Amino acid sequence: MSEAKTMVAAARAAQQAWGEKPPFERAEIVAKVADRVLARGDEIASTLAEEFGKPAAESWLSEVVPSADLVRWWCSEIEGALLPEEAELDPISFPKKEGVTDRVACGVIGVIMPWNFPVALPLRTLIPALLAGNGVVFKGSEITPKTNALVASLFEGILPPNLLGHLEGDGRTGAELPTSGVDLVVFTGSVATGRKVAVACAEELIPASLELGGKDAAIVLADANLDRAAHGIVWGAFTNAGQNCASIERVYVVESVAAAFTEKVVALVKTLKASDVGPLATAAQKAIVTRHVDGAVADGKAEVLVAQAEAGGASENPLHYAPTVLKVTDEATALIEEESFGPLLPIVVVKDAETAVARANASKFGLTASIWTKKPQKIEGLIRSLRCGVITVNNHAFTGAMPMAPWSGVGLSGYGVTNSRHALDAFTRPRFVLIDRNNAKRELWWYPYTETLVGIAKALATLKRSDSGIFAKIGAVFTLLKLFPKRLGGG
Repeated sequence: MSEAKTMVAAARAAQQAWGEKPPFERAEIVAKVADRVLARGDEIASTLAEEFGKPAAESWLSEVVPSADLVRWWCSEIEGALLPEEAELDPISFPKKEGVTDRVACGVIGVIMPWNFPVALPLRTLIPALLAGNGVVFKGSEITPKTNALVASLFEGILPPNLLGHLEGDGRTGAELPTSGVDLVVFTGSVATGRKVAVACAEELIPASLELGGKDAAIVLADANLDRAAHGIVWGAFTNAGQNCASIERVYVVESVAAAFTEKVVALVKTLKASDVGPLATAAQKAIVTRHVDGAVADGKAEVLVAQAEAGGASENPLHYAPTVLKVTDEATALIEEESFGPLLPIVVVKDAETAVARANASKFGLTASIWTKKPQKIEGLIRSLRCGVITVNNHAFTGAMPMAPWSGVGLSGYGVTNSRHALDAFTRPRFVLIDRNNAKRELWWYPYTETLVGIAKALATLKRSDSGIFAKIGAVFTLLKLFPKRLGGG
């Protein structure tokens, strides 16, 4: 038996007792993880710096503090989120019957996570999945093995043994999870790997929840506060060295303010230090970023406004790629069409807001987008027109750290939801329980089938039809009063 199957079997054995605990008891146990995250914040930050080059400020603000907030929010929310829902049953059609829908755990969930936020992203799934009553087998990226082990250790001595399994290895190990006996796979990563996960899950007839790539657009309107827009968009493009599925990878700016906005962006980027923007995670990722820039420039489709020599400062790390701003004149380029996942900020000048939305929607991806304006009350139409899962006005990307806000996408950005109660739709399944207090010898619709039963059915149909006239309905009532006693007597 493979390690994945062994771990899943052990998690399933532990899950039975865990799933039977009331939600508030599970919450009391899991809540201890929040303090552990905060107490080990320096360790988390130093591990991320060692494995990934993440600046300390980003580690604390994107991985440590929000993760503790996430644990506490879910622990306070889970009991109410799992309350049974009473069904409204028609007393005529279903006399003396009560129905309740509750949520039960899926069982064991396989979780495959990437390297770009190796603490925050796993916890966004592990915490609600466990609180919902599931066992979990978790595999992080082989690029961040120490961080993955640290995440697993946050639960040691808190959860029952084997309820959370930590699977180590590369993509081949992750590929074993869908066939290891899990009931669901939650995957965050590339589109190419996401397709493979989806196919593998389909062959096993189990669901998959996929958060894949992004090519997020920021739209700068003519009435935008340009200072705020410039600062926010520079951060949204370059935080985590652009290695964020919600990084701003396209900016559409209305032509009347394009020059002023671009000038502010260029000036801000020139002030960034190498310590503000960490390195890329791998040589392969740097090669993608380099190819996108060099290809667009060589084809005459983009112009570099802030060259590497001018921005980011010196760095001894060979994987460092300094923040780069480009003016794009032709969007038919990989720089605009493909996910770069690096510190690039392509700017496209457009005629008006409607054109900007149309260009933003032209992407195969649809994760998040932002609109920058001084009049948010007047852009409801633009908001409705955007094709993506998350829309922010005068800000970007940070809602991923809000556990109460759903995070999802369309198109090549995948399907499934993390954060908010909507995530529980994946981690639980609805179970309907009906209690019948009817002591009659038989139900109306049971055998024998007779003409009396047909007459009752037709009368009920007349009562339920919206186009039945008042006299037809009155007649149907009299028919029912006549036939019901006969039917109950066996006719």
